[in-house]
Amino acid sequence: MNARRKVIIDCDPGIDDTLALMLALKSPELEVVGITVVCGNVPVELGVQNVFRVLERYGRMDIPVYAGARAPWKRDYVSAQDTHGMDGLGEAGIPAAKQGECREGAAGFLVEALKREEKLSIIALGPLTNVADALKLEAAAFEKLDEFVCMGGSYKSHGNCSPVAEYNFWCDPDAADYAFAHLPVKIHMVGLDVTRKIVLSPNILEYMCQIAPGEGDFIRKITRFYFDFHWKQEKVIGCVINDPLAVAYFVNPMLAEGFESYTRVATEGIALGQSVVDAMNFCGESANSYILTDVDAEEFMRIFLKRIVNAQEPELSDTLKQIFVQE
Repeated sequence: MNARRKVIIDCDPGIDDTLALMLALKSPELEVVGITVVCGNVPVELGVQNVFRVLERYGRMDIPVYAGARAPWKRDYVSAQDTHGMDGLGEAGIPAAKQGECREGAAGFLVEALKREEKLSIIALGPLTNVADALKLEAAAFEKLDEFVCMGGSYKSHGNCSPVAEYNFWCDPDAADYAFAHLPVKIHMVGLDVTRKIVLSPNILEYMCQIAPGEGDFIRKITRFYFDFHWKQEKVIGCVINDPLAVAYFVNPMLAEGFESYTRVATEGIALGQSVVDAMNFCGESANSYILTDVDAEEFMRIFLKRIVNAQEPELSDTLKQIFVQE
């Protein structure tokens, strides 16, 4: 049996971050050695509370949690609470965790963990401020980094907070650009081109509630706000769950395809936050990223449902055939 892969999850929970944490904790291939929290969807203090809600739910309060950057490097902080609710969980009234010790110093923790652990990877689900802070603190530690998967950016799909920018990169474009410029491993960019194909639709949610009422009800509560936002914003019936795809792709890279490219992030002007992907190699620079362009949405949902609500075959395949109607 293959050894579990050690990973730190850097996040800003956030509805879809919460679903991603749930998926990571229920994936036997992963050993989550720590969770770091950055300001993004919600301020750090709220994000920390939401991390502990998930850890308590799954009996994993042993995982260390570190608070990190409370503001972007240069620009003013703009949360995404219009998208995720003021509490980050759709204003669903989820009770606070009864216990949980949060430590300060996410950047320092990242550096020390990289120096201590062998074959440690990072899955970044929020703005890259903590990661960039850690790079500035001790870049040499990242020479041991095994893999870096990042939910953020967009190649050809339109933005979700500007005509061209995805929120995580737009929130702190300077940190994102620094990460692309200085990380010694290629950034696997799980951007809007693929995440927009991962939609938690009403029929999938109903299936979850039917086979696992407790988990399904929790997800129904926290995604109701998200459903309403996506309909108003993009006329999507359901909600796009960006961050769980980054976790699923880390577990099974066969889920998605893409190409290597040199990529940077625009830090000013109308294109602020845009991931500039040099697909045609105009810059003549070595590739620093792997850009995902296509994803098997049905296979993702199979992984997600098996783990989150313990969906079983052959019922699962029969249900997915009803949901994913082939052209």
